[in-house]
Amino acid sequence: MSRISVRGFAVASATAVTTVGAVVGVAAGGAPAADDNNFEAAAADTTLLADIPTGQQAQVQIASLTQQADAQAFAADAAAKKSAEESARIQAAKDAKSKKQAAEERVEAERLAAEKAAKEKKEKEEAERASRSSVRDASSFATQGSYTVAQVQAMARQMVPADQFQCFSNIVNHESTWNYRAVNPSSGAYGLMQALPGHKMSSAGADWQTNPATQIKWGLSYMDSRYGSPCGAWSFWQANNWY
Repeated sequence: MSRISVRGFAVASATAVTTVGAVVGVAAGGAPAADDNNFEAAAADTTLLADIPTGQQAQVQIASLTQQADAQAFAADAAAKKSAEESARIQAAKDAKSKKQAAEERVEAERLAAEKAAKEKKEKEEAERASRSSVRDASSFATQGSYTVAQVQAMARQMVPADQFQCFSNIVNHESTWNYRAVNPSSGAYGLMQALPGHKMSSAGADWQTNPATQIKWGLSYMDSRYGSPCGAWSFWQANNWY
């Protein structure tokens, strides 16, 4: 290696050479520290590689390259750390946005569900009111000496809300097969609903023994008060075979 090329090397790694030269005991003593603005001058005051004994030149070169590699590695680590922090910040922002959006969607879904439930409840109540207002009262039917099953069923259809009629019919069919004069010989239960005792139906009318409309009126009142509706009574009957 020529003296000119050696000086170029010294300029490129002046600080490293000076440091290592001090370690091996061959650097110029008392040389001032290199200034960033006058790096060439600092290199001029630095021990040249050609001035170092031949056997130690390799050590100086290796030390200089090692220091440069360490500096590059440190810079790479710092850049990687900064990149990782930036990626984490971006991901955290995305996660926060996703959570906020999910929360807003959940609130909106709950609001819509509540509105739907309220609307359905209102519609159901209106339908029930309309159904009740369309039914006939027991007193609106002319009294007869006797009634066929078809006539009794026709009366029930006009007195029982439409959405409850099938449940009401199921119970009556099981209890008396629509015979308003049916009597249970062992218990004394009487009428369409097999009221026990039968005279309980007098609360609906004095003609409870002979008027199916009076029995239907009482049966509806009993089912509504005890089970909420004829369908509530039918659900209980299915589970217990009585109501």
